[in-house]
Amino acid sequence: MKKLLALVLVMMLALTVVPSVLAEGNVLRYGMETEPAGFDPHTCSSHASIRVMSQVYNQLVDLDENLVVIPEIAKTWEVSDDLLTYTFHLADNVTFHSGRKMTAADVKYSFERILSPELGALGNSSSYAGDIETIETPDDYTVVMRLKSPSVTFLSNVSSIYCSIVDKDVVEAKGDLLQADGGTGPYTLGEYVPDNHVFVNAYADHFDPAFKASFDAIEFYTMTDANSRLNALRAGTIDLIVADTAMLDLVKPEDPIQEISYQTRDYFALFMNCTRAPYDDVRVRQAINYALNREEIIDFAFNGQAAVSGFVPASMGHWAVDVTEKDYYTQNIEKAKALLAEAGYPDGFETVITVGLNDGIRDIGMVVQQQLEAIGIKADVQNEENATYIDKWKAHDLDIMVCQNGAGSDPNRGVAFFFSTTGSANIQNYSNARVDELCVLGAGEADVDKREAIYKEAINIILDECATATVACPKAYFLATPALQGYAPNASSTSNFAGVTIAK
Repeated sequence: MKKLLALVLVMMLALTVVPSVLAEGNVLRYGMETEPAGFDPHTCSSHASIRVMSQVYNQLVDLDENLVVIPEIAKTWEVSDDLLTYTFHLADNVTFHSGRKMTAADVKYSFERILSPELGALGNSSSYAGDIETIETPDDYTVVMRLKSPSVTFLSNVSSIYCSIVDKDVVEAKGDLLQADGGTGPYTLGEYVPDNHVFVNAYADHFDPAFKASFDAIEFYTMTDANSRLNALRAGTIDLIVADTAMLDLVKPEDPIQEISYQTRDYFALFMNCTRAPYDDVRVRQAINYALNREEIIDFAFNGQAAVSGFVPASMGHWAVDVTEKDYYTQNIEKAKALLAEAGYPDGFETVITVGLNDGIRDIGMVVQQQLEAIGIKADVQNEENATYIDKWKAHDLDIMVCQNGAGSDPNRGVAFFFSTTGSANIQNYSNARVDELCVLGAGEADVDKREAIYKEAINIILDECATATVACPKAYFLATPALQGYAPNASSTSNFAGVTIAK
C-alpha cells in the first residue's frame, strides 16, 4: 500500500505545473486553478481566459470599483436625450500590438464582428452590444452608435471584455483570436503551452499611462491542484494564486503569505433545460429547488464562506430580492416529492448533472447528487474537461448544468443576459413573454425607482418559475507573497495590475 501511495504521489507531482526557476526581471507569476479555453474576447468566457484577455485587450470604456463609467479607448462621449444615440470620441494614440494605429474603422469592425450571427459572440445580446442598429464613423476618431431601443445601461454594457476592440488584420489572417493577439492592451500575448502556461509581455507603446504595464511580463501557470498552488507560493516560485475557502485553513501562521479577498457579484446555480423533459415542467424545477439544502451545499463547497443567494445577489444592493423569503429556498423533501408525483414522476427519474471548470462547481454537483437521491432522482455527475464543458454550455446541451455566473454591474445583465428569450447566456432555454417585456422596459428607464420595480418584477417571475436553482454568492480569495503590493481586486475588476509591484 505504501508503494502504491508513493507511486500516486509521484504521478501527481509529475502532472503539476510549477515554475522550475525563480523569475528573472520584473515578473509576476500567477497560479491559476484552471486552464484558459482560448483568448478570443468575443467568444471566450472562462475565468482563466478572462484573466489573460484582460491584459491583452481594451474596451471603449471601463468601470471603476464604484461602477462609475471611466474612459478607456473612448476619452469622451455624448448620449442623446432619447437614449438612442451614443457618440464616442476616441484617443488618437492607440495602436494594436502589430504596431498599426487604431481608428474608428476598427471600432466599427469589432462591433460588427460581435453582432455577426455566424460568430455566436457573447456580446451579441441586449446586455452588451446586441441592441446596436447602426454604426457610423464620421471621421477617424469618432464613432456614432444608434440603438434599436433606448438604453440607460449601454455605456456599462460595452465596458465588458466581450466588447473588446480587436485587430481586423489579425482576425482575417488567423481566422479567429483563440490563440492570436489582436489587442491594444498593456500586455501582448506571448508563449502559450496548453495545460501548462501562458505568458503575456509588457507592451511599451500602450496608449494610457494609467493602465501601463507594471511588470515586464505576467506568467500565468495552470495549476489545478490547490495544494500544489499553495506549496508553490510557500516555496517562492509563484507570487499570486487563486484560492478558495478550503485553502485558507491550510495556511499556517508562520507562512509568508497574505490573504486578499473581496465580495463578489458572482453566483453558483443549477441551470435546468426548460425545453427538455422533464425540466420543461415547472413542477419538476420547483421540486429540485425544494430538495436542496443550500446551507449544506455552502458548508461543503465553500467551507461555510458564502451567502445563500439569488441570481441577482445581495451584493448588487437595492436591485436584489431577498430570496430567503421564498418558500422553495427552504428544504422540504415531502413538498418536493409531491410536486414530482403531480408532474408524473412519483418514483423520480434519471438525469445528468454536468460539472467542470472549478472545484466550486464540482463540489456543488456532488452534494446535489446526494440531495436529489432523497426525492428519487438518480443523477450521474459528469465532470467534463474545460473545453467540453464550454462546448456543452454554448450548445445548451444539458439536463442540469452547475454554473458560476457573474451578475454584472447592472440588473439588466443579471436578468436579460441569462433569462430573456434571446439572452446570449440563456443556456437553459427559459422563455417568458412578460420577462422579455420587462427587460426592454428596464433598459430604457432612467428613473432608478421605476427601474428597480421593473427588474424586481422580472426577478420574482424567474425565481417563482424556478428557471434555475441558485445556491450561493461567494467571496473571492487570493493568496500572495507579502512582497506583492498594491493589488486590490474588486467585483468590477480582478485583473488590473496597474501600479502593482513586488518589493525586492
